[in-house]
Amino acid sequence: MSTPVDDPAPLDDPLGRERGHLAASRAALRAMREDAESLDIKDVTANWVNAQILERQINERIAALADLSDTPLFFGRLDYLHAPGTDLAEGADGERFYIGRRHVHDHDGDPMVIDWRAPVSQPFYRASKKDPLDVGLRRRFGYTRGDITAYEDEHLSDPAEAATTSKLLQQEIERPRVGPMRDIVATIQPEQDEIVRSGLGGTVCVQGGPGTGKTAVGLHRVAYLLYAHRDRLARTGTLVIGPNRSFLHYIEQVLPALGELSVQQATVDDLVAKGVEVRGSDDAPAAVIKGDARMAEVLRRAVYSHVTMPTEPVVVVRGSRRWRVPAYELEDIVRELLDRDIRYGAARDALPQRIAHAVLVQMERSGEAPDDRVQDAVARNTAVKAAVKQIWPPVDPAKLVLRLLTDADFLAAHADGILDEDEQKTILWALPGSGTRAVRSVKAAKWSAADAVLIDEATDVVERTHSLGHVVLDEAQDLSPMQYRAVGRRCTTGSATVLGDLAQGTTPWATRSWDEALAHLGKADGVIEELTAGFRVPTDVITYASRLLPHIAPGLTPVASVRENPGFFDLRAITGTAEVVAACEELLRNEGSTGLIAADARVPALAEALDAAGIGYLAPGEETTEETRLTLVPASLAKGLEYDYVVLDEPQAVVDGEPDERTGLRRLYVALTRAVSGLIVTHAAPLPVQLG
Repeated sequence: MSTPVDDPAPLDDPLGRERGHLAASRAALRAMREDAESLDIKDVTANWVNAQILERQINERIAALADLSDTPLFFGRLDYLHAPGTDLAEGADGERFYIGRRHVHDHDGDPMVIDWRAPVSQPFYRASKKDPLDVGLRRRFGYTRGDITAYEDEHLSDPAEAATTSKLLQQEIERPRVGPMRDIVATIQPEQDEIVRSGLGGTVCVQGGPGTGKTAVGLHRVAYLLYAHRDRLARTGTLVIGPNRSFLHYIEQVLPALGELSVQQATVDDLVAKGVEVRGSDDAPAAVIKGDARMAEVLRRAVYSHVTMPTEPVVVVRGSRRWRVPAYELEDIVRELLDRDIRYGAARDALPQRIAHAVLVQMERSGEAPDDRVQDAVARNTAVKAAVKQIWPPVDPAKLVLRLLTDADFLAAHADGILDEDEQKTILWALPGSGTRAVRSVKAAKWSAADAVLIDEATDVVERTHSLGHVVLDEAQDLSPMQYRAVGRRCTTGSATVLGDLAQGTTPWATRSWDEALAHLGKADGVIEELTAGFRVPTDVITYASRLLPHIAPGLTPVASVRENPGFFDLRAITGTAEVVAACEELLRNEGSTGLIAADARVPALAEALDAAGIGYLAPGEETTEETRLTLVPASLAKGLEYDYVVLDEPQAVVDGEPDERTGLRRLYVALTRAVSGLIVTHAAPLPVQLG
């Protein structure tokens, strides 16, 4: 049962009552954890395997019930006019629910806190003066280090009360941060909530500019899906894919804070670099071609080129009898398997059984009555195995890709009509007559990240890739078509949440449209949503950065900041690094984190200047502390990261650090939009004309 709205409460100390409920809720959570810790698996199972599974589940339950002292256990309250689930009949008793990060109940099983993902919690995010959803009162709580210090009420069903902007909501959005990304469960907006609660069966693509909360929306959608479809996703699995390790480290605490500990995290490179070591790199032209979706057909052709039509019969000797399967019948079997378009390896596994079946048909015609054991024995016959090896030999994906990249004739044979001659030359490792030493083995090859994706594609042609129930793909705009295919293979039977911003695409193969991206992912029917309300980037900062949009993403809707605080923004012409250091010192006087973002080539000189000034700093992905709140960020690693304050060094150098101007301007757009509260831009060189 929930708490009735009309329970007696001290009229002179409502905040005290809420603090009392918080204390009681924390005590109830401790009791729930103690109950889990007291479980003895010996009392419920004698099976060793089941005991191991149950022990793991209990340990996960204990971890999920941890009380994070600095994290509010609940952040809101809903007082309904009627009991939820009723037909709103006159006279129905209303109920009160405290909305929090996880469910908490007392010793009688009555809820103290309702999980934010429960249906009864949804009006906390969706209710408004126009559509109160039967909510009489919505209360938001303000916290300081886990303790309630304030509350704010909205009487949504009272026509006499005007709609206002929540001050506590604004404060929570703008609250300084130290450390990794935190959840936004207390500040989810209606348009974000619609995406978060969209169903498991469909793929959603979220186009969101800087500060619109797309990453948080994607992570909270995973948490919601695990709540609504826990049994299914427990079997099939979930995965969050980020652009790099620094980004994954930055977001890794969001889901555990919501009680979800089973979601795996990886980069695309982590997924595909199985069995090969990535030690090399490609220049942009080669990487673009290797990442082109046309390479999938080149690889498919190359794999199936190993199939050879039989020219000799198979003769199986069993006892005194000889059974002969003629070449034309073998050819029919092979063509039938090819026409079925199943995986190369699956077809190869099926071939000996098909040959054995042909032998059994002959046995039956001669009056014998063979069973399945005889068919299996024939399939293992030496003559059958030899024929299969000749007709349908095994294929090693890495060796196949190595041959494509080093054998011009082999590549030409399978890229004919797909890649032109110049494109083939571009991806070959060593052209004939170049004097370059040939690569002889998979182990000796200096594979690039794009090569690893090709191997992954070839592997999937040979054997099916395991599919997960749901995959979140963040910063997707930087993926190549072949990388999209690699991700899509991980959710062929599941769904995906795709997150990105076309304006922040900084690779030569950056996504041109989300429709195209979804097609490569294998989710052409995915729904595209756009977030344009900016909650994280101050008005003055996003307005300045948006000057670049006509040059980097024409037609894209600019982010409109909903922040009441315009933030701090300053352009400073300087003469040297000492003034950059001074700007960092100035911003460090504020509460929260500070990022110094610079073109990659300028990072060593700035690091030396910070060291000389005695200012400690971290690398991207390292967790900030109260003592060290400055992070030195190469522009190439800034994407997806946020800091309360940012010093951006030499915008033109950021642009010049990229292979072309559009990519450079996109990199600059990313760097300009990492600040939550304030930005100082320092420059000795003239600013890019596009910012004028």
